[in-house]
Amino acid sequence: MIFVRHGHPDYARDCLTETGKRQAAAAAERLAGEGITSIFSSPMGRARETAGYTADKLGLPVTILDFMHEIDWGDRGGAEMILDGHPWTLSDMMIGVEDFRFDQSDWRQHPYFAGNKAVDYADRLGPLFDRELERFGLKREGGRYLCTAECGETAALFSHGGSGACVLAHMLNLPFPYVCSVLPYDFTSVTILEMTGRKGEYVFPRLELFNDAAHIRGGRTEGPAFEK
Repeated sequence: MIFVRHGHPDYARDCLTETGKRQAAAAAERLAGEGITSIFSSPMGRARETAGYTADKLGLPVTILDFMHEIDWGDRGGAEMILDGHPWTLSDMMIGVEDFRFDQSDWRQHPYFAGNKAVDYADRLGPLFDRELERFGLKREGGRYLCTAECGETAALFSHGGSGACVLAHMLNLPFPYVCSVLPYDFTSVTILEMTGRKGEYVFPRLELFNDAAHIRGGRTEGPAFEK
């Protein structure tokens, strides 16, 4: 399973900037040798546009996963939240300032996230993505996956910093805020989870590669990494 974040975006227009287009083209070249057999994408323009470069390169269709659109955050009831409920900044504060211990307390009950819409996405997207993995013969049971069929396919998912973090947190059995802060990733970076197993065996994702952005070295951009 290969996760790819979209290229540098024009958030207002939900498309790629010229820099983002160059990044997406470089990512397509980078991914050409990975043996990708299926391509999935968020429905949002910046992710679909990024996926299109790799799809054209490999001659593959793109399957849109509507639930993988970028997440929202803020108070469910519209009340004011610190820093508008922005999960990445709040996660940094929890870990770097407060030394929050995820092994001792439930992060969902922390004032930064209790009532925050980001929690709804963190809880919902992982199980939805598990349903897609079943088509590859991987059925979630507890914190692992049962191989229900032999499968030698490689799938690529083009999505976002937020929705991608939700799925990674679920698959790796890690707290969502921890993933936001400790495992952030660059535009068009490549993250690979290896989940090979025989039929009837249980497997769990092995993090083979994370945040590989060598193909855009020198092309990174300044400014906020994550925005609505």
